[in-house]
Amino acid sequence: MSKTLRRRADIDARYHWDLSPIFASQAEWDELYAATEALLAEGDSRRGHLTESPQNLRDCLLWADKLDSNLEELYTYARMKRDEDNREAFYQGLTGRAMTLAVRAGGVVSFVEPELLAAEDDVLAALSASPLLADFARLLDEIIRRKPHVLSPAEEKLLAESGEMAQGPSTVFSMLNDADIKFGAIEDEDGQKAELTKASYSRFLESPRRSVREEAFRTLYRAYAAQKNTLAALYNASVKTDCFYARARRHPSALVAALFAVNVPPPVYDNLIAVVHEFLPAFYRYAALRQKALGLDELRMYDLHTPLVPAARAFHPYEEARTIVLEALKPLGEEYLAVLRRGFEENWIDVYENEGKTSGAYSWGTYASHPYVLLNHQDTLDSLFTLAHEMGHALHTWYSNSAQPHHYAGYKIFVAEVASTLNETLLIRHLLSRAADKTQKAYLLNHYLDQFRGTVFRQTMFAEFEKLTHAAVERGESLTTEMLCREYRALNALYYGPGVTLDEEIDLEWARIPHFYNAFYVYQYATGFAAATALADGILSEGEPAARRYLTFLRGGSSADPLELLAIAGVDMTGPEPTRRALEVFAAMTAELEALL
Repeated sequence: MSKTLRRRADIDARYHWDLSPIFASQAEWDELYAATEALLAEGDSRRGHLTESPQNLRDCLLWADKLDSNLEELYTYARMKRDEDNREAFYQGLTGRAMTLAVRAGGVVSFVEPELLAAEDDVLAALSASPLLADFARLLDEIIRRKPHVLSPAEEKLLAESGEMAQGPSTVFSMLNDADIKFGAIEDEDGQKAELTKASYSRFLESPRRSVREEAFRTLYRAYAAQKNTLAALYNASVKTDCFYARARRHPSALVAALFAVNVPPPVYDNLIAVVHEFLPAFYRYAALRQKALGLDELRMYDLHTPLVPAARAFHPYEEARTIVLEALKPLGEEYLAVLRRGFEENWIDVYENEGKTSGAYSWGTYASHPYVLLNHQDTLDSLFTLAHEMGHALHTWYSNSAQPHHYAGYKIFVAEVASTLNETLLIRHLLSRAADKTQKAYLLNHYLDQFRGTVFRQTMFAEFEKLTHAAVERGESLTTEMLCREYRALNALYYGPGVTLDEEIDLEWARIPHFYNAFYVYQYATGFAAATALADGILSEGEPAARRYLTFLRGGSSADPLELLAIAGVDMTGPEPTRRALEVFAAMTAELEALL
């Protein structure tokens, strides 16, 4: 019997998220949309009066925050409904309406920063000192920090109104990647035809049968190869957009612009790449161990995911995965676990893959609602870790929203990946501590080392690719299909080393990475992994005091810079040491696995 994706209607509703806490009906959405349009009309009456009094400025900031909150509700709901089935035209249209309104709003409020920054320093100082603006003090400080990169009111309005066009490459890629592209079917381990999807692809790459891994690998990339020139044009347009906005805001490069937005010094990015290069021989050693354990004459790209200890392959149905995650996260304390249970029991999570559903996994939601998690659960160990990862994001959101006002609740991505990866780190330590025998321990070590490969080595390679492609465009070069494939292959050769035979298909991997449309994002997976390793060590060794510091960090939102928040939790990411310590763990665990096999 053919294995095909289920329709959403055929999946039990208890495995669907419940979005009614955001909007109970379409009528409520329409009502808030109309109210938000009415709010836009207030912009003209506020323009030109911000610095006349602290009350005027406070009223304007509250108005802008209300607009932002409304738009968050409208867009998040529409997009999450679209993500349930990207083929649904109604929610495609609803998402478009919300995005259009958001762009309009951006244009309406774009006068705020330029008007403030046009004021004399003593006027700004007096406003900042007013008790009426005490709860906006950091926001005002951030505006002043951005002063060299804020344009005139007319220019700011123009940039804001260009936002919808700027989303074009990402939107088109999402439609192609999530709705239109089809991979066909392959023959699975049982000799049955099984539909190949992005979610099932990872499961097929874990297959103990090499022919299944190879067929899945080549079939997937065949579909992308058929669209390679379109995908190259989309990525080229996306990078050019990044570079345009960086130039418009007077930054020396797109990379510097992206890091400036979160106040992370560029050396943090460069240190990551340098330290990972330093530890590439440790990865080459792991690749050699993988080849030997699998008994292969040569190790190929589709051999990098299958467990080295097939007898210990673990399957974790969703209900079992929830139980394991709750047990693993006990070191974070009962308060944390109580919120986690709520998430499991109150339909925060959309669990299974269905036709048209957005691939991968994420955590999202709105300030007024609880957080949500999208999964495509496959009953694998990898899906178990994904559950822990995304619930780390969800609880970070819950704590931040509970402790901070709306304008400080949204935390930066740099710290977001710490919260998710710490959960994964505690999960693997829990599983290793309870490994029943040598074989199970070897399997878990293998899985953790593959997490290092995917989260530190691979994401850093992605980060280096982004740095390379943006620099090329900034030199006036065009990102052609041939250039992208050539440079991506060269990076694979560097990162995977001489022990891995590079299949031609891997040259096209850049074409299927959604994160490349959110530039200079992925490096934070690697830095987050390093910080999470340090924090997990502290929580497991020190206990309740370290866990309490960590919950304080989760409550921080954006009330301080990311590096300051991590310092509160107990880790210093300004230098290379956390990354170096994490990679030393990788090297030590490789040696431990080598001894077990």
